Order: sequence, then structure tokens, then C-alpha cells
Amino acid sequence: MPIDRQMMYALVLGIQALGSAGVSAADATAHAAMLTRAKNLELPTPYVPPPGNPLQHHAAGFAQIMCNAVFITGLDPDFAAENVGYFTAPYVERAKLGKPVVDRAAKTVSVAVPGGPVRIAKFVGDQGCVTFPVGVDHLAFTPQSITSALPDAASQAWPTGDKIPNGLPPEIDGRKIDRALDSAFASPDGMTAAVVVTWRGRIIGERYAAGITARTQLESWSMGKSVTAAFMGVLIQQGVYDLWQPAPIPEWQAPNDPRAKIRIADLLRMSSGLRIRAQYDPEYDPAGPYTDHLYLYTGGVNSFHYAATRPLEWPPNSVGRYRNTDPVLVNYLVRLAVEKRGENYASFPQHALFDKIGVRSMVIETDPFGDLLTQGYDLACARDWARLGNLYLQDGMWDGKRILPPGYTKFVSTLAPAWVADGRPIYGGFFWINGDGAIPVPKDSYYMAGAGGQSTMIIPSHDLVVVRLGHFKGNAVGTQDLHKALALLVEAVPGKVPGKVPGPPQR
Repeated sequence: MPIDRQMMYALVLGIQALGSAGVSAADATAHAAMLTRAKNLELPTPYVPPPGNPLQHHAAGFAQIMCNAVFITGLDPDFAAENVGYFTAPYVERAKLGKPVVDRAAKTVSVAVPGGPVRIAKFVGDQGCVTFPVGVDHLAFTPQSITSALPDAASQAWPTGDKIPNGLPPEIDGRKIDRALDSAFASPDGMTAAVVVTWRGRIIGERYAAGITARTQLESWSMGKSVTAAFMGVLIQQGVYDLWQPAPIPEWQAPNDPRAKIRIADLLRMSSGLRIRAQYDPEYDPAGPYTDHLYLYTGGVNSFHYAATRPLEWPPNSVGRYRNTDPVLVNYLVRLAVEKRGENYASFPQHALFDKIGVRSMVIETDPFGDLLTQGYDLACARDWARLGNLYLQDGMWDGKRILPPGYTKFVSTLAPAWVADGRPIYGGFFWINGDGAIPVPKDSYYMAGAGGQSTMIIPSHDLVVVRLGHFKGNAVGTQDLHKALALLVEAVPGKVPGKVPGPPQR
């Protein structure tokens, strides 16, 4: 595993394993070559770090995490403060802040910065929790009730509902599935909360930790980026956008703006070339300023405008970097399209996608201006992630109806050219790909991944979708347990007969 893959995989899934794993001379050489390549392609544009005090940003992240945990997931506040959401509020930073104050009547969580402001997150209903900017006690939008058109899940059969058939298909050995689930929950320190396994769209295995149910909405983090891909896929299927067109971001339309050449496909592939700092950058220096990647969660700003005003660091489609600007801007395009045709932006996800595939639990949170933050502020139950995984597994089809355009799932699951050029065969279109074989499943497997060990693995060669959700503190051990379970699951179900599937144009 190359050094940057090791580092990125550790950060994305929350595994602090790089130091103990060791780095070979070949890995170090490849890493240095990648940095040299990026430096040679770099454009002479300035970097301006996010404004504000980092500890105030950490406090905002902590308030948001606690608000989610208490008012959406239903966790005990003390448990949540110790075990969930280290991403926007690192555990070490929490000790520098005041203890979160939960006001159940007002549905707020407040976190005080010593010698500074109090950061407040408020539960606003179907749109989850929103963090107020510093010194502001109101939002710049009116939260809305989002109602599903679906009947009660208990009254409908899986996959649109929650009525699960008894027994297993004859091809499946239930004892092997049980052993795989045992492995997924083997280590108490792994804090695995939920695992759902489907084969050919049918649930063949499912297990939950104490206090967690099939409908518990759990922290999911960057798995939401793959949901963002689905939103764009819906609009492409409707003829609103084309995958290969330049992204019509308003801030890029001035004459000779080089960002006007960034295509929608480049954004989906995390290859826009926009200049920000992220913890996942191979060039990342922990001693540097607070990262824009996190600021797009905690800044209390218009996230769409902030992302759209970053300059280019590299030409589009030349260098692959995992940065939140790209999914934020795809969501910007979604909002522009939906509102241009006079539709309700807040309810678009539920009506245009979720209702069509039986998803009822997904909460997508916003910035203070009502912009959806599906780059990571999203919560859902494990079964709903399994539904989304099966939408992709089924080539964007659901119950005989096309939701995503033909070839779209092939696009998102195909290695992005800029990442391949960097020697990192691990990323597609808002999906991670097992192209380097780091996970014990076939290399064509692809997956949604979220900080803290959240994962929805799609294994086309075996018709499998495997969802694992857990509490952040257990991420390293929980992910190791998941890998053992995945290896067992691949052995427990029959594989497909290999066949040649044409790939999409690389462009």
C-alpha cells in the first residue's frame, strides 16, 4: 500500500495506523514522485487560509456533533461526547472547550470557547441540526418540514419497505453469514453499531449493537458524497446536465476565468484542481492553518460561495485530491437547477430520489444559508444505506425504472484518470475503489466511505452490498473487524461468471 494511500485511507476511515505499519523505500519513492508531479503542474495562484480561530471552529463542530447525537440518533450526551464525531471536533481539542450544554426544551447544544464565544447548534426538525455563525442567533433560511410520500415502512416488503422475508435463499449458507457477522462485531472496542448485508438485493444478514435498531439514524459522514453523486445522476437522467459539460458555476463565468473549464465529471472525480487545504492531501502539514476542508462544515458561511471562490491550484483533470470543494460545488449545481425550475430545494432529495427507493431516514443538514452539506453532515439508518448501495449495484435501476442514467454507475466505479496518473488507483466518482487491493474483496469493488469507519461496500462480482456503521471512537478496530467480515462474506455467496463489461469513455 503506497504511503499516501495508507495515510488517506487511515484518515478517511479514522485509522491511525501509518506509523506502526512502516513505509518501504519503494513507497517513499512513489510518494516523492507524486509530490514532484503535483509541484510541476502547480499554477501560480495564492492560497488564503480560512478566517477565524481554529478553536472556535472546533467548538462549532463539537456543538453540531452533539446536537446530532442527542436529538437525531438519541444517544446519551456523555456517551456522545466521549465516542462520536471526532472529525470536525477532534478528541484532543474537546478538552480545551467547555462541556457541551444540552437544552432539550430549546433543542440546542452550546459549547463555550474559553475567553471566546459560545458556539450553538440547534435542532430544526427534518433538516437536522444547524450551527449558528459567531454572534448570530438566527438562520438565514427558514427550516422546512420534509415529508415522504411513502407509506409506513412496516406495511411494505423490502426493499422499499421493512418487511423482510423469512429464511435465506438456498444458495446461501446461513452459518457462514453468522460467522461473518460475528467477525464484524468481534471486538467491543470496535464499537460497531450496525451491519446489513444484502445479496441480489435481499437482506441475508443483519445485526445491531445494544440500543441500536434498524431505524436508528447514525453518523455517516462522507458516505454522503456518494449521495451527492446520486443527486447529480438524477438531474443528468432528467436531461438537466451532461456529465462532460463545463460546470456552470456562476462565480466562474467571467471572461477568461480558467475555472470555467472544470467539468461536472472533474468535480465528481475529485479532480477539479481547486486550491484549498485538506487533511487528506499528500502535501498536508499538520502545523499549517485550519483546513478549508473542515471550514466547509464549521465556518458558518455560505459554503457554496466559499468553495466557488477558491482559485485553481492545478489544471482541471490533472491531479486528484480528496477535497470538500468538489462535492460542495456539485450540490451548488443541484440547488441552481432545482430552483431554476421552480422546485423546492430542501425537499428535492426526498421526492426525486429517496421516495423512489424506500429511503425514509436520511437527514441531510445545511449551512446557515440552507445549502445542503452532503459532503458529510448526513445521518441515516443502515438499511437505507443498503438501499442506496443496491441502487448503484443495479446500474441505477429500481423496480424496473431508471433512476440514474445508463452507464452512470460504471462512471462512478471507474478509476479517475487524474488519480491513476498520480499512481493512486483508489478513487472514482465520489466513490472509493479497491483498485490497489487493500481490502480483501475483488478489485472492482467500490464503496461509500465516511470518517469513523462508516462504509457501504458494493461488490458487483458477488452481488453483495455490505453496510457497516459505528461510533467514531472504535473506528480502527471496527474497520479491521469489517475487513475480516468482508473476506468471509465473499466466500459465503456464489460469484458471478466473469464477463467483459465495456468501460465508459475516459475523456
